[in-house]
Amino acid sequence: MSASAEMPYFIKPSRNLTAAEKRLAYEDALSAIDANLAGETQMILKMATINCLLKTHLPYYYWAGFYIVHGGKLIVGPYQGTLGCLDIRFDRGVCGKAAREEVAQIVPDTHALEQGAEHIACDPNSRSEIVVPVFDPSGRLIAVFDVDSTEKDSFDKIDQLYLEKLLTGHFRESELTYGYDFAR
Repeated sequence: MSASAEMPYFIKPSRNLTAAEKRLAYEDALSAIDANLAGETQMILKMATINCLLKTHLPYYYWAGFYIVHGGKLIVGPYQGTLGCLDIRFDRGVCGKAAREEVAQIVPDTHALEQGAEHIACDPNSRSEIVVPVFDPSGRLIAVFDVDSTEKDSFDKIDQLYLEKLLTGHFRESELTYGYDFAR
C-alpha cells in the first residue's frame, strides 16, 4: 500500500499528554463509552462507538480502529483516521504479532522497526503504536484494537491498562452478537 506523508486536512496531529492528563482523559472516555453502550450487544456498533469516543477524548490518537479476525487473517473493521491497511496476515506487523501472541504490543517508535515485517506503514505519519487483542466471552480472539500517534512515545502501561479494561468489559465480559461470521 502506498501512503502519502502529507497529513489530510481533516486529521489533526497528535498531542501527547502527561500521565495525570492521560488517566483523566481515559476516565472521561470510559464513562462516555459505558453510558453510550449500556445494554448494547452488537459487536460492530460497539467497535464504531469505542473508536469515535476514544479518538474524541485522547488528543494523541491519530488513528484508532479494529482489525477483525476473518479467514485466517485480520481485516480492517470500524476505524477513525486515514485509510487503514485492508488486511494483515498474522505473521506481519505489530497487529499480526498482537494477534499471533494474543498479548498487547506497545511500540515507542514505529520507524525503528523493520518495515514490511515488524511494522506495516499504512500511513507514514504514524510514529508510535499500541495494539491490544480483543476476545469474545468464550476467550476466542475476535479482533485487535490498533491505535497510532504521530508522536513518538505516546503509549505506555497506562494506555494498556485502560484499553484492556475497556475491551474486556465490552467484549469478553458481556453478551455479544456478531451479525457476521468472523471465524478464523
